[in-house]
Amino acid sequence: MIISIASGKGGTGKTTVAVNLALSLPDVQLLDCDVEEPNSHIFLKPEIDDVKSACTLMPAVDNDLCDYCGKCAAACEYNAIVVLPTQVMVFPELCHGCGLCSMVCPRDAISEESREIGVVRKGRSGDNIELVYGLLNIGEIMAAPLIDHVKEEIDPEKTVIVDAPPGTACPVIAAISGSDYCILVTEPTPFGLYDLKLIVEVLKVLKIPSGVVINKAGIGDREVYDYCKEEGIPILLEIPYDKKIAEYYSEGMPFVNAIPEWKDRFSGMIDGIRGEL
Repeated sequence: MIISIASGKGGTGKTTVAVNLALSLPDVQLLDCDVEEPNSHIFLKPEIDDVKSACTLMPAVDNDLCDYCGKCAAACEYNAIVVLPTQVMVFPELCHGCGLCSMVCPRDAISEESREIGVVRKGRSGDNIELVYGLLNIGEIMAAPLIDHVKEEIDPEKTVIVDAPPGTACPVIAAISGSDYCILVTEPTPFGLYDLKLIVEVLKVLKIPSGVVINKAGIGDREVYDYCKEEGIPILLEIPYDKKIAEYYSEGMPFVNAIPEWKDRFSGMIDGIRGEL
């Protein structure tokens, strides 16, 4: 089963839920797909045994063959290639690696070459957790291709937890696509509710079933609870607004290690999800 952890906004506790959930289950694989700022490894402290370069394709123009007709630039939806009277300019950061420019070139003047966008790191934490995470190169603006590389490491024999990036944009969709279930982490505040509504609409389009974990329960108001009831979204778990939990977090310690009874609550949540599916 592939379970993704998402939310409409940052700072709600996705990584907190992902890490503590992973520590509560046997034989689990955790994919940290927040490749711009991965931090699951800070809590799990894995022994990294494999580092792979992650690459995407970009056009390489043969100026001896090119007649500067401009068909490649006209075809590119992302403005990654510009044709001047005597020069072709390629902007690697804008290129999505789709290969369309090489397909439409009438003189076969465009080939494709690899460009590194980041790395994928793989390791183990303890006896039961395999951790895979991507680290995007500084200056790169597209996270989705690296997320795809991270998800290539999915082990179908394990329970897979995908820690998605915040928001509702392309990186989130790349991370949660293909999940059997999505756990939405929110907080009971107007801001938390607003962004929860956004990610719920995304999941409706993707047709991925979901439930909500309310983090920092006890602050704010009851509007998140009312919204979940109206939409028929189950509330899977409530994590209280607790100073001790915050202190453990600040020390880089998953709170299930300090408060063992929470392991039963997280594993019970997964049992409930399995039953629902």
